Amino acid sequence: MEQIEIKISNNEIKYQEAVMFMESRVEDISKKKSQELLWFLNHNHIFTQGTSASKEEILNSDIIDVIKTNRGGKTTYHGPGQRIVYFMLNLNNKNKDIRRFITIIENSLISLLADYNIEAQAFKDRVGIWVTKSNNITFNKEKKIGAIGLRIKKWVTYHGLSFNINPNLKYYNYIHSCGLKEYENTSMQELGIRLEQSEFDKKFEKIFIEQLKNI
Repeated sequence: MEQIEIKISNNEIKYQEAVMFMESRVEDISKKKSQELLWFLNHNHIFTQGTSASKEEILNSDIIDVIKTNRGGKTTYHGPGQRIVYFMLNLNNKNKDIRRFITIIENSLISLLADYNIEAQAFKDRVGIWVTKSNNITFNKEKKIGAIGLRIKKWVTYHGLSFNINPNLKYYNYIHSCGLKEYENTSMQELGIRLEQSEFDKKFEKIFIEQLKNI
């Protein structure tokens, strides 16, 4: 496997700036001018709507800005306390199987959560990572802790994963997160787990790189 560059950003990156960076990097990767990249970062408060989102998913557009974006998926929230992982990877060098690639992202986060005695699952009918049990307490209804939205250009991936470490969950009250009305979102903080972003970055990188060997 070719070396993947790891980029760590601890300051808040504006969403539009991140998209511009990714699009430029993806173009360079496809032309073999740049390495593949795994980028850990944070965004400022923003609602983003993917290519299959509807305006009805925004319940209050006066709270924070809403941006239409070219990633797959519906409506989600980004903000402080939420860690973003963007995957700029060349599937031309691997298995051209988008579903398999998404499964690797899902399994990586599920494996990481298991280290904190949190049971989580991915479901075929709704994208993301869902907590079903924490500290041996089973939830009546699973809660979402991670969202996934990707775009593929010339078989190079970009966009990626958002993971709730300790964001202000009230912002999810102003949207139908990922188009779903009946489910709540959660975070590591709400589950009683103190997790530093640097710890998440190291753990997820290690697990994901290992999982990527399975594509």
